[in-house]
Amino acid sequence: MKTRVISGVILFLITFASIFFGSAFLAGILLAISFIAYYELSKVIGLHGNGIRPGILELIGYISIAVYYVLVYMQISERFFTVWIILSLLLMAAAYVFTFPRYKAGLFMGAFFSVIYAPVMFSYIYLTRCRENGFWLVWFVFICAWISDTCAYFVGVKFGKHKLAPILSPKKSIEGSIGGIVGTALCGVIYGLVLMKVIDLDASQLLNCAVIGALGSIFSQIGDLVASGIKRNYDIKDYGKLIPGHGGIMDRFDSVIVTAPLIYFLVTLFM
Repeated sequence: MKTRVISGVILFLITFASIFFGSAFLAGILLAISFIAYYELSKVIGLHGNGIRPGILELIGYISIAVYYVLVYMQISERFFTVWIILSLLLMAAAYVFTFPRYKAGLFMGAFFSVIYAPVMFSYIYLTRCRENGFWLVWFVFICAWISDTCAYFVGVKFGKHKLAPILSPKKSIEGSIGGIVGTALCGVIYGLVLMKVIDLDASQLLNCAVIGALGSIFSQIGDLVASGIKRNYDIKDYGKLIPGHGGIMDRFDSVIVTAPLIYFLVTLFM
């Protein structure tokens, strides 16, 4: 537990510094964790294998991620993001075809999924930070991911009786899930009160903050279960060992992955 707490504090400090400085520093941190997340997923699905050097399919994935983050950092139109993602798929398709039968179809599809699932999703933290009042609004990503997890855990321990996903995650309960949603919605309102002081948020938007919290919690829990499902499918305990007491990047940020794009779109819609 001590190791886990120390790692958690260090992670929070890195997160705060990244959000505070923003710009190239934040983009660089997100690119780094995206590379690590891609490596973790690639290893799990068998794309990386046991070799030291990545294969052509995996290498295209790293290049795709790097170019994508350059486009994000340069604030190129989001239409170019879509064009590049499609081009990345076509490049992977070419690698799959011209090296056939080196890669199974599952690896080809898994390689592309691994680019989208963590790296592209993480980029919405940067995109939210770049918005007006982005320093304050981007914290909704972490409130929804981490507060939801905390509230769901304690409510589940105290009141949990009905299993949420008995085969996939036996310890999670419906009561805990509801506790996470309600707790995060309340935290959303509390954070909205803070925003009223620092960015002149209108009081009428407190309901929007509650909605953001509730929806963020729902998707956060889905992200957690998706990551658990992948681990169960491939019979592994953790994605990696980078973060002592937590596992890998995919283990610690599984909820953030899905809340980041959600918060970006909700903030765009409501704020």
